[in-house]
Amino acid sequence: MELRHLRYFIAVAELRSVRAASEQLHVTQPAISRQIQDLEDAIGAALFERTPRGLKLTAAGEAYLHEAREILARVDAANRLARQIAAGLRGHLRIGFVENAAWSGIVSAALRTFEQKVPHVSLELQPMNTPEQLDAIAAGRLDGGFCYRVGVLPDGIAGVPVLEQNVVLAVPESWLLGKAGAVAAAELTGIPFIAFPRRVYPSYYDRLLAACAERGLTLDIRQEATTETAILSLVSAEMGAAIVNAANRERPPARVRFVELQDLSVPLPLEFCFIANGANAALQQFVDLLRQAAPR
Repeated sequence: MELRHLRYFIAVAELRSVRAASEQLHVTQPAISRQIQDLEDAIGAALFERTPRGLKLTAAGEAYLHEAREILARVDAANRLARQIAAGLRGHLRIGFVENAAWSGIVSAALRTFEQKVPHVSLELQPMNTPEQLDAIAAGRLDGGFCYRVGVLPDGIAGVPVLEQNVVLAVPESWLLGKAGAVAAAELTGIPFIAFPRRVYPSYYDRLLAACAERGLTLDIRQEATTETAILSLVSAEMGAAIVNAANRERPPARVRFVELQDLSVPLPLEFCFIANGANAALQQFVDLLRQAAPR
């Protein structure tokens, strides 16, 4: 049995005429009659009564008509769903993000715009640091993620530039340091610092310490915390200062003041990273939107 058997049967049942069905379907009458006969043989029941006034559905035919319509409706719905998924208009995206990246306008605007333009693609957002995201993307646990890229991306992972941040000094509000304005690296010698362990993001850790060393500064690291949120909480508790992503200015913690660094720079390019040549069409929709929104 094939779908055309059901379509021919439904046309004949609704029009009560093989001739009328033939004209509607642009199929010869003998072909339609043969398909109806094949269908009845396969079912093992008569679907029509042949009367002098034309065809009339049997009780079995009435029941079969209802089910046949349901089957074709489900097939048509499945076809539409498959086409929409192939076009990236339906589906599911798992996207990672560094928390402070979501505070910037372009990231939140991109997520909001995507939901508006492609409402049938659901977004699963997972906060992770950059190395965790890159590992998850490579392993297929994420479709993509907003990462602060330092160094070369792993093989097979592509990136779309979103914006570039830099670093800023965070100090306890009670400190006098920086109250007059930006500070130079030389002024930070001997000050207690809070940092993250190197294992969290080795390439960024090394880049930061190298930038400090270029200015003759060796950070006196007294405490370590694995996230910038935790680091800033320790700054707030007056445990020390910290060099953090300037994106934290979007959501300043209590009792913490941010100070510009005159001669210390560690560029932090934010990129949306994803598997190159991935099979998820919804991901391509998201990447295209970001490319359009990213600053030229």
